[in-house]
Amino acid sequence: MASPTTRQLVVALAGNPNSGKTTLFNALTGSRQHVGNYPGVTVEKKEGHRDFGSYHIRFVDLPGTYSLTAYSLEELVARDFILVDKPDVVVDVVDASNLERNLYLASMFLELGVPLVLAVNMMDVAEARGQVIDLALLAELLGVRAVPVIASRGQGVEELLQAVVEAAREGNPRAVQVQYGGEIESHLAQLTEAVEAEGALAHLPSRWVAIKLLENDEQVRRQVQQCDSSGRLLEAARAARSHLQSITGDDPEVIMAERRYGFVNGACREVITLAQQSRVDWSDKADSFLTNRVLGLPIFFMFMWLMFEGVFRLGAPPMAWLESFFAWLQATARDSLPPGELQSLIADGVIGGVGGVLVFVPNIMLLFLAISLLEDSGYMARAAFVVDRVMHQVGLHGKSFIAMLLGFGCSVPAIMATRSLESRRDRIITILIVPLMSCGARLPVYILLVGAFFPADAAGKVIFSVYVLGVLLALTMAKVFRRFLLPGPPEPFVMELPPYRMPTLRGTLIHMVERGWLYVQKAGTTILAMSVLMWFLLTYPKVAPEPNLAEAGAARRAIEHSYAGRVGAAIEPVLRPLGFDDRIAIALFSGLAAKEIVVSTLGTVFSLEGAEDDTHQLRQALASDPQLSPLKAYALMLFVLIYVPCVATIAVIYRETCSWRWAMFAVGYTTALAWIVAFVVYQGGRLVGLG
Repeated sequence: MASPTTRQLVVALAGNPNSGKTTLFNALTGSRQHVGNYPGVTVEKKEGHRDFGSYHIRFVDLPGTYSLTAYSLEELVARDFILVDKPDVVVDVVDASNLERNLYLASMFLELGVPLVLAVNMMDVAEARGQVIDLALLAELLGVRAVPVIASRGQGVEELLQAVVEAAREGNPRAVQVQYGGEIESHLAQLTEAVEAEGALAHLPSRWVAIKLLENDEQVRRQVQQCDSSGRLLEAARAARSHLQSITGDDPEVIMAERRYGFVNGACREVITLAQQSRVDWSDKADSFLTNRVLGLPIFFMFMWLMFEGVFRLGAPPMAWLESFFAWLQATARDSLPPGELQSLIADGVIGGVGGVLVFVPNIMLLFLAISLLEDSGYMARAAFVVDRVMHQVGLHGKSFIAMLLGFGCSVPAIMATRSLESRRDRIITILIVPLMSCGARLPVYILLVGAFFPADAAGKVIFSVYVLGVLLALTMAKVFRRFLLPGPPEPFVMELPPYRMPTLRGTLIHMVERGWLYVQKAGTTILAMSVLMWFLLTYPKVAPEPNLAEAGAARRAIEHSYAGRVGAAIEPVLRPLGFDDRIAIALFSGLAAKEIVVSTLGTVFSLEGAEDDTHQLRQALASDPQLSPLKAYALMLFVLIYVPCVATIAVIYRETCSWRWAMFAVGYTTALAWIVAFVVYQGGRLVGLG
C-alpha cells in the first residue's frame, strides 16, 4: 500500500497494434494487473501498477490503434480516456523497425498537448534490419522524450519510468506540432479564436478542437453543437471546410492527414540512416517459407497437429496426478462424513463435479500456452495470411480467421475480436461461425472420451480431426451465410504482417496464467453451482426402494425417476438416432451452461450408478459400458463441438450484435447442425460396419 507521501500517477500506454505494447505493459506491471471493460462499451480495459521511487504509477493499457480519428470503437475509447480521464502522462509505444508508420499516432498526441513520452520499442529488430536511429535527434525534433526499449528483454524499463516521472513533473514545453500550411493554418487560427470566444469545450485544447472541426469530426461536432446555441462556430467551420475544398479540390481531412504523414516522413529522414551493409532480414526468409503458396497450409496444419499432440501427451502425467489427488479427496470425504445425502453431496456433487473438471487444468494451460506462443511470435497473423485465399472463397478474409483461431481458446474473446472487422456483414458472419471452433471448455470432453475409447497413440489424431472438422464446418457455414443470409461482395483488405519476435517467458506465462485462472474461476463458480444443481436434479425426488433389485439396477431406477432423468427421457427420442441414451441426454442438457459440465455430469451419473467418479474410473466405466462404443463417442464429441454455445457466448453474441435475433439464430442453427452431423457420422459409421 502506498504511503501518504507517495505521489500517484496515471499513465496511459498507447500505440499501434503489433508495436509490442502488451509486452511492455507486462514488463512494467508484471502480475500486478487486472482486466475489465471500459464503462458502457465492450472494449477490454487492462490496468496494472508499479512503484518507482516515491511514485505509485497506475498504467492503463489503451486499445491498439493507428490514429485518434474516432472512426472505430477502439479509437474512440483511447481518445476519450485521454480527453476525459486526463492521464498524467501518455507513453506512445512505437515500433522502431516501422518508425514512420508508428509516429503518425504520435503526431496526433502532440496536437492534443498531453505530456508525451515515446517508448521506441524493438530497437534490436531495427538494428537487425540495418537501421540506425538517432533518438536524441528524434527527441529534439519532436520536443518530447524518446527512450530506447527492448520490451521482450525488459531493457530500458527503468529509463522509461524515469522519463515518465520527468514528463509528469515538467510536461513537454518544447513539443512541436504539425504545421498544415498557409491556407489551413489561417483557417485554424480563426477557428481557434472562435472556439475560445464561444467558450466551447473549454476543458480541451482550443487548437485541437479547431482541427477536429475542420476535419468534420462527428463526435466533436456533436459536443460543440450542445454548447454552441447560436450555431456560429459550426457555421464558421463549415464555411472554412467549403473554402479549403474549393481551393484544393480535396477534403480538408485528407489534406491534413497528408501533412501529418509529411511531417513524420521528414522526421524519419533526419533520424534514420541505413548501415553501409544492411543485414538480410531473416523474417523475410522465414516468410518465404512459412507463407509460401504451396507449403504454407501444410506447415500451418503441422503446427496445429503438433499443438494438439503436445496438449494430450504432455498433459497426461500432471492430469494423472490431479486424478489421484481428487480420488484421495473423495475417499477422505466419504470416510469422514456419515453415510447419507450430505456425504453424497460433498463427495459426488462438489468434489466429483468440480474435481472432474479441474483435472484438465494442465491440458487447458498447455493449450493456452501454445496459443500465446502463436500470438506473441507473430505466427498467428501469418496463419491468417496463409488461410486468406481460402477465406476469400467463402466471402471473408484472413482477419476473420484470426478471430476463429482465438476461438480455440475461448469463444467470448474471439467474438469480441471481430470488432477489428470494418464490415458489419463480415462481423456478423464471423461471430456466427466462431462457436464452431473447439474452445478450451470442450477439450475436457474430448480428452475424457478419447481416453476411454481410443488407444493412446491415436488420441491426439482423433482430437485433431475434431478441431479440423470444426474449421471446415465454420468455413462451409460462412459460405452458406454469405450466399443466402447476408449476401454482398467481399470487403477489400490488406493484411499486415507484424515482425517475428521471440516470445518472452514472462509475457507467455502471464498470458497462460491469466487465461488458465479464468478457467479455474469458472470451475469454482459456474461449474460448482451447476454440479450441485445437477446432483440435486439426479438425486431427487427419491424413489421407494425395491428389496429384490440389485444395487446397480436400483441406482439406475433412481436416476430415471429423478428430475434430471425425466428431462433426459424427454430428450432421448430426439437423440436416439445419434446413438445417445438418456444418460448422455442428461449430460448434454447440463452442458448448455458450460461445456465442461458434460464431464462432471457424466461423473455424477456413473457414480450414482455405482462407479467411482474420479476421472480414471469414469473412463473405465464409460469404456466398459455396453451401451457405448468408439463410434458413439466420436459422434458425441462432434455433437459437443457444434451444439448450442454456452450461456456466456450467447450473451456476448447479443452484446456484440445488439440483437437477440442473431443470438437465438446461433442457438438454433448450431443445434440443428449438430444433430445432422452426428446423425451422418453415427448412421454412416454403422452402414460401413464401424458401429
